[in-house]
Amino acid sequence: MSDFLTEFHAAAEAYGLSLTEEQFQQFDRYATLLLEWNTRMNLTALTEPRDVAVKHMIDSLTAYDAAIFAGRPAVLDVGTGAGFPGLPLKIFAPQIHLTLMDSLAKRVSFLEAVVQELGLDGVRCIHARAEEAARDKAHRERYDLAVSRAVARLPVLLEYTLPFVKPGGRLLALKGRAWEEELADSKRSLKLLGGAVRETRPVHLPGLDDKRAVLVIEKTAPTPKAYPRKAGTPAKKPL
Repeated sequence: MSDFLTEFHAAAEAYGLSLTEEQFQQFDRYATLLLEWNTRMNLTALTEPRDVAVKHMIDSLTAYDAAIFAGRPAVLDVGTGAGFPGLPLKIFAPQIHLTLMDSLAKRVSFLEAVVQELGLDGVRCIHARAEEAARDKAHRERYDLAVSRAVARLPVLLEYTLPFVKPGGRLLALKGRAWEEELADSKRSLKLLGGAVRETRPVHLPGLDDKRAVLVIEKTAPTPKAYPRKAGTPAKKPL
């Protein structure tokens, strides 16, 4: 058993997750590919087996909620980077239809390689900026769920993500220690973009004493056509 798999087994048990042997092997292969490709391009600063197991894989799975992921939802991971949280969620809940979106072509090549190596069905990898893709009818308000981790502060992230979500759908935002402050700063953007906070779920990762939460935001009304603004504007001038 690899060092990663040893750590991942322990972390999954500590967090109360039940996985099949096939799923464990898929996570192991994903971690191996992540570190192999990381020698050629910048995918992650975390390379120790325990860090990859806990801070990437288990952290991504904290977004999972059986009720929210019931059925075969169309899930979009905005600014997925090396595939977090989308790919761990797909391995854990293979019934989902997953779209991975990232603005860097090299990262999309990595994601395509992982999807092929792991034999994952129902996954699309798209090279696009969120501000531009959200104006495409093929993507705008087409998704049941959007997920995102470590992309931007919440007021900015809402403009990147909510335009993709169908009314009645949800955004699952994985946030760090400043989540309460970010939430307080997001009242205007939520109102403008058609979102409402439905749940704030504190997260405690195995062996870590830090502050994290999953924010569940419902799409309560269609997003006005003015949003998202042109590429670069949301980050420079948050709503």
